[in-house]
Amino acid sequence: MSNLELATSVMRFYGETVNEDDRLRSSADGRMELVRTQELLRRFLPSPLARVLDVGGGTGVHAEWLVKDGYDVTLVDPVPRHVEAASAVCSAVLGDARDLPEPDDSFDVVQLLGPLYHLPEPGDRQRALSEASRVAKPGALVVAAAINRYASLFEHVTYAHLHTERIHNSVSKILETAVYDGARGFTLSYFHRAEELVTELQASGLEAVQVFGIEGPAWSLVKAAEQQPGEGPTDELIASALDAARMAEPYPELLAASSHLLAIGRVPNDIAD
Repeated sequence: MSNLELATSVMRFYGETVNEDDRLRSSADGRMELVRTQELLRRFLPSPLARVLDVGGGTGVHAEWLVKDGYDVTLVDPVPRHVEAASAVCSAVLGDARDLPEPDDSFDVVQLLGPLYHLPEPGDRQRALSEASRVAKPGALVVAAAINRYASLFEHVTYAHLHTERIHNSVSKILETAVYDGARGFTLSYFHRAEELVTELQASGLEAVQVFGIEGPAWSLVKAAEQQPGEGPTDELIASALDAARMAEPYPELLAASSHLLAIGRVPNDIAD
């Protein structure tokens, strides 16, 4: 494994506190995130049998469906318990997104569906994206997810406590600085604007970068319904919110309302036109 280290709060959060699978498989907005990530990736992925490197892939929640689709998946993650769990799904090794234990030009797809969340320093994010580009083949797909800059504003309304002084001040600081310090609840995190995410991928040498709102502009309505007493959001509400995400894709001004962003770019081909 690399000598690089993640913040203690990040390692503790994922190593001891939370199971990310539970959020993506059980919560309403998590299920929306999983469904939309799958459909967006499937729109761009090469044919099955292609090699995919899942950087920061956790316990293998995305690797699982990729393997079922026929892809040859290798997962890299810095959390030992994640690697142990993911080993039941695909080849999985300990490693850091900023120093990947893989050779140059090795993969048809490299996805970072989490590492950028917890790298608040620009140099660390650029290093992670440059590493992704390095291990990707010419013409390969590089995919990076980010937490939207304004996600916490929408989320804490769903909990009906944004108006309290502590939460108001905490969210205000995130909006001003793009960083959450991990003092409680969540962990050290960075929140992107869509245009910033494009710039970062382009700076790592990627071309034809596109950004999508994963959950779309209605995700917080679904999450709010889940927080209220009763049976939670109906299937019809979730289906409508997913359709809103798809309908919003041509309108970049709506990216700011999504909880997560997905950027997709390509490594330039070595062969000149």
